[in-house]
Amino acid sequence: MDMLWSGWGDPARATPLPGTVTGLLRDLLGVEPCPAGPVALEDVDVPDSPLAPAAHRALAAALGEAHVRTDAGTRLRHTRGKSTPDLLRIREGDLADVPAAVLLPAGHDEVLAALRVCAGHGLPAVPFGGGTSVVGGLAPAPRGAFVALDLRRMDRLLALDPVSRTATLQPGLRAPRAEALLAEHGLTLGHFPQSYEWATIGGFAATRSSGQASAGYGRFDEMVLSLTLATPEGTLDTGRAPRSAAGPDLRQLVLGSEGAFGVITSVTVRVRPVPRTRVYEGWHFPSFEEGTTALRRLAQDGPLPTVLRLSDETETLVGLAHPDAIGSGPPQPAGCTAVAGYEGTQEDTARRREGAAAVLRECGGTPLGGEPGRRWAHGRYTAPYLRDALLDAGAFTETLETAAFWSRVPALYAAVRDALTATLTGAGTPPLVMCHISHVYENGASLYFTVVCARGEDPVAHWTRAKHAANEAILAAGGTISHHHGVGTDHRDWYVREAGPLGIDALRAVKRRLDPAGLLNPGVLLPAD
Repeated sequence: MDMLWSGWGDPARATPLPGTVTGLLRDLLGVEPCPAGPVALEDVDVPDSPLAPAAHRALAAALGEAHVRTDAGTRLRHTRGKSTPDLLRIREGDLADVPAAVLLPAGHDEVLAALRVCAGHGLPAVPFGGGTSVVGGLAPAPRGAFVALDLRRMDRLLALDPVSRTATLQPGLRAPRAEALLAEHGLTLGHFPQSYEWATIGGFAATRSSGQASAGYGRFDEMVLSLTLATPEGTLDTGRAPRSAAGPDLRQLVLGSEGAFGVITSVTVRVRPVPRTRVYEGWHFPSFEEGTTALRRLAQDGPLPTVLRLSDETETLVGLAHPDAIGSGPPQPAGCTAVAGYEGTQEDTARRREGAAAVLRECGGTPLGGEPGRRWAHGRYTAPYLRDALLDAGAFTETLETAAFWSRVPALYAAVRDALTATLTGAGTPPLVMCHISHVYENGASLYFTVVCARGEDPVAHWTRAKHAANEAILAAGGTISHHHGVGTDHRDWYVREAGPLGIDALRAVKRRLDPAGLLNPGVLLPAD
């Protein structure tokens, strides 16, 4: 199944907002109903493919004619990603980033062949997995026509080593299918980001993804043991042991490279036994500050839950911690809601729950029982659908995230919240700004912000100004420009400042060696030459 072309996910799961929510938006933010929803796919006037006939013939010879698609519908479905500005532009008929063709290679050798053809014809190529980027990762700055390299046919479990507990997966494998294949052997990857239902293994590696159970299973880049990269200059194989002192780790050049250096064609990851027990529960804290202290205590001294997240006062009040229950759930108490989840054997889960509960109580937490945790687990992939319903109702909503060391988290939280509020209020669209901590480490944590406001006359321009102000606030407060969404084009200019001139020059040198013509995802991650 293809994702909804003008929104998120399965069209059958898109539902309108409850009346209570639309009333709240009207009263608090002045949101007016959207005069018209998105146009139908068949009504979009997509220009004919600009792919040169010679390039088309060469690509068809490499992949087969059936796997070089130039029809309007396929090309439109591979236009940009799923950020709110991406969706607004495509809903309004902005087709500036439509690829000339969509290529569907079946394996590593076909990816190499396609890249050789692209290099020979000066044709930029954008690797495409699940299409879930929210930072402009699929909206490059090419010179003329470009192609999307869709990896969906590369969707197999290539190898399994139960003794070492490793699995080798192809990049086009969607996360639910990967989990199903591993479950047949009693194993799990344990990577469950909000994009889980649609995102792919290759995309996880290319963006340094972090899942909602990262406290227990780790980030995706921590799971990767080796990978293979196809480039216009040949093949790069990295990683041959669980750890090595044989020079710098070349895996780190590929992880997070967002298709700018090559196309990931296989990933070997560590896997774990499917947990016998999963328990999620809620906790209440009087303030975000007290809840943050509790999360830090668990992250530093343990015992650490598998899932650990904390919504601030505004997010708790609105109920965004449980998006599928907004407008119908019980009233939220003043203060903040935390969710702690435990996965593993029954004995280990009970031990960690008991130890964590003692710390949470000592830090001012009050147990809310299992219902908040079960509601979170049930609705944890629902928020993107809620975003689309808000757009249809005339509201604008978008997210951004960052991370910092624990000592900097309070100032970073205040700086980003204030920048968003001031910029959008000044533009005439006063927002609700909400935040949660969803990933914790011994030395710091992530902050994930959600903004809701009226669409206004030019929502993309309003958000662009607000996002720039937030990015400036992040760097000034000592945060990283992205914790798990990646760089794309949206964060690129701030990433250049974060990495510094020498660091960027080093990455440019890598790109020149692997992609001499600069044809891979041009303008993403690094400024185009």
